[in-house]
Amino acid sequence: MFAYIRLARPQDWIKNAFVVLPVPFALAAGAKLEPLVFLLGLAGFCLINSAIYTFNDLRDAAADRLHPRKRRRPIAAGLVAPRAAMIQMIVLLCAGLGFLLVVGRPLVTIYAICYSLINIAYCIGAKHVPLMDVFLLCSGFVIRVLIGCALVDASPSPWLLLCTGTLAMFIGFVKRRADLSGETVAEHRPSLKGYDKAFLDQAVSICASVAMLAYALYCIEVIGALHRGREMASMPFVAYGILNYLRMTHINGTGGSPVAVAYRSLSMQICGVCWLASVTWSLGLWNLGPW
Repeated sequence: MFAYIRLARPQDWIKNAFVVLPVPFALAAGAKLEPLVFLLGLAGFCLINSAIYTFNDLRDAAADRLHPRKRRRPIAAGLVAPRAAMIQMIVLLCAGLGFLLVVGRPLVTIYAICYSLINIAYCIGAKHVPLMDVFLLCSGFVIRVLIGCALVDASPSPWLLLCTGTLAMFIGFVKRRADLSGETVAEHRPSLKGYDKAFLDQAVSICASVAMLAYALYCIEVIGALHRGREMASMPFVAYGILNYLRMTHINGTGGSPVAVAYRSLSMQICGVCWLASVTWSLGLWNLGPW
């Protein structure tokens, strides 16, 4: 049973924090949160994520056996039979779509189907194409934000989508740089043949700069209309998080797994808590005395 749970990768559901990202801003702008609807939608999307992870491991089992770390994945290690994994994938996908249909937000279901199709394309070959691999991964995070907006019936801001997209590209390019510097070889990830460190360093810098600028403009757009003077309260934590992630990649070589960074880096966890506190304060969801 533990092997089947590992195959579903519930630890990777932390990426769905991007679904929650627009919620404080939407609530401050007047949107209404229905907790049961939101939780069912989030749970359904998590199950769809797990179905895609299972499909990816099915496709990559042979290559994973040649990788020093990925060979321990349940299918590659022989802990879960391919047929059983296929059944698990279908059950998870159907259950996830069932949850989304119960939610009654057609846009959420459409976004989830788009997410699934994009990731299937990624798994069956698009991930071997330089740039296309990062762009498709990036689209998954943008879709997460769109799902979060749809669950609270809020219109997504173009600045929020730009910030999300460039932040995801930043993480993706950092991961490719870590792959080049670490144990991943081009035979396991053919797209690495289309990258070098000089290009990736430039791409990372561009994406980090645009992400911070887009976030600042998003705060000015949303928070400035509600509580002028509080727009930049959360900006230092966004800048710190991006720069600290980049620092850890260069100094500690930890950028290869953003999920591992989220779970193991105390500094990034504290930064995330401080960001949440500052952004909810700047939106007026709670106050400090005379402020």
